[in-house]
Amino acid sequence: MKHAGDTRKPYSGLSRSLVIAIDVGTTFSGVSYAILEPGEIPKIHGVTRFPGQEHVAGNSKIPSVIYYDKHGTIMTAGAEADSSSITAQAEDEGWIKVELFKLRLRPRTMQLNMNGMRLSPLPRRKTPVHVFGDFLAYLYDCTRSFITDTHANGAFLWSSVEPDIQLVLSHPNGWEGPQQTRMRNAAVYGKLVPDTDAGRARIRFVTEGEASLHGCILSGLAADVLSNPSKHGFLIVDAGGGTLDISAYAIKGTSPLAMEEIAPPDCIFAGSVFVSRRAREFLEDKLKHSKYGTPDSLDHITRKFDETTKRLFRDRNELQFIPFGSPLDKDLPVGIRSGQLRLFYLFSTDLFIAAVNCIKAQIEASHGVIRSVFLVGGYAASPWLFKQVQLQERLAPLQITVSRPDTQTSKAVADGAIGFYCDHHVSARMSKFMYGVEFLRELNPNDPDHVARKERLCELPSGPKLLPDAFDCILARGVKVKESTVFTRKYCTELTSLSMLSVFEVEIWCYRGGNVVPKWISRHDDAFSTLCVVQADLSLLSGSAEPKTGRNGKKYWTIVFSVEIHFGLTEFKARIKWMDNVGIASILYVISHRSLFSIGSSQIVGPRPSCAFFLLTCSAAGRQSLFITNVDIA
Repeated sequence: MKHAGDTRKPYSGLSRSLVIAIDVGTTFSGVSYAILEPGEIPKIHGVTRFPGQEHVAGNSKIPSVIYYDKHGTIMTAGAEADSSSITAQAEDEGWIKVELFKLRLRPRTMQLNMNGMRLSPLPRRKTPVHVFGDFLAYLYDCTRSFITDTHANGAFLWSSVEPDIQLVLSHPNGWEGPQQTRMRNAAVYGKLVPDTDAGRARIRFVTEGEASLHGCILSGLAADVLSNPSKHGFLIVDAGGGTLDISAYAIKGTSPLAMEEIAPPDCIFAGSVFVSRRAREFLEDKLKHSKYGTPDSLDHITRKFDETTKRLFRDRNELQFIPFGSPLDKDLPVGIRSGQLRLFYLFSTDLFIAAVNCIKAQIEASHGVIRSVFLVGGYAASPWLFKQVQLQERLAPLQITVSRPDTQTSKAVADGAIGFYCDHHVSARMSKFMYGVEFLRELNPNDPDHVARKERLCELPSGPKLLPDAFDCILARGVKVKESTVFTRKYCTELTSLSMLSVFEVEIWCYRGGNVVPKWISRHDDAFSTLCVVQADLSLLSGSAEPKTGRNGKKYWTIVFSVEIHFGLTEFKARIKWMDNVGIASILYVISHRSLFSIGSSQIVGPRPSCAFFLLTCSAAGRQSLFITNVDIA
């Protein structure tokens, strides 16, 4: 089978452009890019030269580390921040070292078991978005320097494309709309794009699982599997520094190559950094009565563990050594001799058991079509992860083969993100959760559940007595969604004042609690969250709306509209559609929690009070009609 680069179509744009993919990892980061010339096939390049590691030819990954001074000014970042001279200067001048900052962007629903781990303190007046933006700006500047220094007429090339550079930011499978919004805000803060709708629209997102899939395709690692359109599926298991991202796909065609997601992607905190942190916790307890048990010594020994023992570890029953000092370093009672710490049973298996369970859950969710597992990412090279966790042995009864690439895949996410932009091999994705809106449910006096909620009863101008907080599912969990698929529900609203049309809003809810559609929205349950409130100006409909008279003689108006959900790409979108005097009108939004980014003339705003709008269901001529209304709740 040909590599994706051999089958990639020529760039169809009318002018030269540049796309940059930035993979900010928990521990290491990388950048790839492609120059898009009209009529030419794009070629992917990696940024392989960063300040502080010019002596390492072809190194495409740098540490995700920043040093700030006491006032929050960036002093250094990346590879330079790991040098011994910088470490000494930072200690002398009181600089603040910030690492693992990506974990601060995690969704509230993804619980992080710290297990003794502490995230680095942030400088004063610096938020996680600011730090993320500072590091994006650093990587962006490194990319500009690399392109201008490497390519012929590089300075002219950069200046010609800079006003419209396209950016692809990768993130873990478990990140959602709010995290994408914070990353987009970080890019604006770092001045990668201007703070305009057009500037923000230049940023696209891709999950690390899907980027890793494209990385495997680009390198030819999965050629045998991808060349067989047998409908057999495969897993991409991206073992990175912070998360383990698992994605399931099946081949739907080979000319051109087309794949579909066949299970909702998964993501757990089980990356290499947690192994290191647990190792430090173990060392802290082992050396607590030794002169080597000071915080500085523990940091040094843990760092040496990262650089040597962790990378070579194979069997927990074997004697392990951490070389950290000189031949004069000795403390026999704790196992230190000739500058080496001797120990047994350093590695805990619970992280890896969780990883195996997560992989098995994906296989079950894929209904038995999985036949191959590709283990990629920076931590995929770990002999322990591959051998001792016994992925092959555990999955062999299911007739599933496990492959670990023998080529370098630590930069697969950045390269794959460019492949995602250029090749677009995934044509359908699986919805991870349920998405819908709140509606008013008609009171059933014979239902105890309804009676228990009776104190919140409200009445529409047209008469029906209704209960708030009911949930109407527009898109269920585990549904295959093609890019062209639209999920829509038709609603109408009863308004007591046409002035409300100028700030018409619909709240989009997300339910993470499973596959059974809940009857009610529980606002204090972590399984429920508000994605956003979509706002549109429907004041043009006021001229065509006909007044009606309610039971109490009060005038009201009925407005009909639709809510559409687009979920075929890696970023959630929604549309409010309505009929005016001319025809169908609509506003399309990129759904971003508490964001002001919009496509069109209206904005997306943050959550509003829950009593603002409700939906009503009732039966009419055997068909279900739904209403959304604004009423005074007595």
